[in-house]
Amino acid sequence: MAEGGGSGAARGEALLFLTEEQLRKGIEAMYFAYRGFTADPDRILEQHAYGRAHHRAIHFINRSPGTTVNDLLRTLGVTKQSLNRVLRALVEDGLVDSRTGKRDKRERNLYLTETGRALEAELSTAQRARMRDAYRQAGPEAVAGFRQVLEAMMDPDMRRRFNRLKDEPA
Repeated sequence: MAEGGGSGAARGEALLFLTEEQLRKGIEAMYFAYRGFTADPDRILEQHAYGRAHHRAIHFINRSPGTTVNDLLRTLGVTKQSLNRVLRALVEDGLVDSRTGKRDKRERNLYLTETGRALEAELSTAQRARMRDAYRQAGPEAVAGFRQVLEAMMDPDMRRRFNRLKDEPA
C-alpha cells in the first residue's frame, strides 16, 4: 500500500501498480496461510475420520442453529450429493440433529447436538488461537486491511451472505 495517510484514491492507484512478483507472493502466502489455518483442525478431524467438509458444515450449523439444508448448500457452495454424504455421517454419529421444519414439513432444520457443539468448540478454539496470535503480531491496521482484502476477494453473493452472518450475534 502507499505510504503515509494519503487519500483512498491515491492508495487505490498505488495498488494498480502491483508487480506480478508481488501478486505471486500474495497468492503463495494465501496458500501457506490456509495450510496453517487448517492444520490444527485437520489433526482433530482425522481422529474422528472427518474432513474439511464436515468442519465447514459443523461451523455453519453452529453459527446459525436451525439453518436449512438448502441454506447450508448455498453457503457452502457444494453439491447436494456431497452435502448429503457429510450430513448423513454427522447425523449418524450423533453430532447433528435434523428436524422437520415447523413452517414447511419438507424442510430439514439442522442443529448441533451436545457432542457436535463440543467438537465445534474444539475445532474453533484451535483456529481462534492461531488467528488471535496472527492478529496480535500484525496489529490493528493490518487486521482491518486483511479483512478488507478478504471481503474484496469474495464473490458478490458470498459477500452478501458474509455480511448477513457478521451482523448476527455469535
